[in-house]
Amino acid sequence: MFLTITTTGTPERPATDLGYLLHKHPEKAQAFSTSYGTAHVLYPEAEAGRCTAALLLEVDAVALVRRGKGKGRGGAPDAALAQYVNDRPYAASSLLAVALSSVFSSAMKGVCHARPELPGQARPLRVEVPALPARGGPGLVGKLFEPLGWTVSAEPVPLDTEFPTWGDSRYVRLVLEADTLTVAEALRHLYVLLPVLDDAKHYWVAPDEVDKLLRAGEGWLPGHPEQRLITSRYLSRRWALTRQATERLELVRLAETDDSAVEEIDNAVEAETEAEEKPTPLAVQRREAIVTALRQSGAARVLDLGCGQGQLVQTLLKDPAFTEIVGVDVSVRALTIASRRLKLDRMGERQASRVRLLQGSLTYTDVRLKGYDAAVLSEVIEHLDLPRLPALEYAVFGSARPRTVLVTTPNVEYNVRWESLPAGHVRHGDHRFEWTRAEFRAWAEAVAARHGYGVTFEPVGPDDPEVGPPTQMAVFTQSSPKEAKAA
Repeated sequence: MFLTITTTGTPERPATDLGYLLHKHPEKAQAFSTSYGTAHVLYPEAEAGRCTAALLLEVDAVALVRRGKGKGRGGAPDAALAQYVNDRPYAASSLLAVALSSVFSSAMKGVCHARPELPGQARPLRVEVPALPARGGPGLVGKLFEPLGWTVSAEPVPLDTEFPTWGDSRYVRLVLEADTLTVAEALRHLYVLLPVLDDAKHYWVAPDEVDKLLRAGEGWLPGHPEQRLITSRYLSRRWALTRQATERLELVRLAETDDSAVEEIDNAVEAETEAEEKPTPLAVQRREAIVTALRQSGAARVLDLGCGQGQLVQTLLKDPAFTEIVGVDVSVRALTIASRRLKLDRMGERQASRVRLLQGSLTYTDVRLKGYDAAVLSEVIEHLDLPRLPALEYAVFGSARPRTVLVTTPNVEYNVRWESLPAGHVRHGDHRFEWTRAEFRAWAEAVAARHGYGVTFEPVGPDDPEVGPPTQMAVFTQSSPKEAKAA
């Protein structure tokens, strides 16, 4: 599967600026892993007068079938071998569109920190796709791309050059040329319209696809003459999602016509107000505190150790700042429930690439857990027998050694505030212990000293002036070499 983007330039505006725009150096050949294969970026030519960037996607067809589990392309094959014998490794499709958005994500957003003046500049562009499925023929290709400012050449590919009477296939060799578009606009057009022309997707179309479509279609889709067809095909003809997207696009069009903000147009229904505000559950407050602490630490790759049924993993997935989330639990049953909660079997490719669930014991060292920015032990340590805590301590702080570790545990002093909890009882039947604030602080400070971390403490939930908060959280931060030496 192959695509090239070519631009020309002058000594004042060299064509090699394309490297800055795509965030890929012209002198390097780079490879990027995707869920379904490997994407290669290379430059067949890179001169001041002319520069070409190529994206080559090698698809692992077997992995595609195994991960798809019958959904998307090949989901209802005409024959048993259709899952394995098909055009997916060779013809541009949603696989290539996803690779574009993954490999050129900053370029698609129009971001270039090194040369901020470049993304807004229109430049001569030539895009070539040797094999593009076009359900609707070359005529539809023109209808989709020409209103966006492209000059379109869609040459039909014969079924077999040795047998011209067989006619043409449904594939075209696509060449697009334009002088009035930016690289970001070109990439967004391709991201949406490649799967539209193929009229299929290789992954389950979830509700978040509406947001993807509107983001990529900003500025051009609301006024496109083929908007309905684009919307319907991009969302795999899912009627509810198509209606939702169409309504939102109409709001955008009306707002642009009236020179108003969308929020000003969509104000027919006032926000509902509740007579009595319900208190936020402690579990929700705990997750919010954890997410806030992780954001403040700058963590992108996060371990949820003792993830249970995946509630925290689900929360972290909603925040794009967390690029990789790994949930670990010893219980296969808990991981199965977490997988169902997250809907892993129906998750889109980009979202699925951000999350993994692993079975493992937290009291044993595990090489899979090394190299992460942060680890969370939320309501975990109190489920271990006290003699097992040193093993967990070494596995996390001594072996895995994430830059930041968050540990939350109940504050036993607060138990007197639970009217339904009998005196002397722990909050959960499986808790082996519950610590006072002083006990938790002593343990955390000792762990930090042994393994080269600093530690601070934060309350979670209402901080009672007498007994403290219901949950206590320790934030461990790895000491710099200078601090460790001074200590």
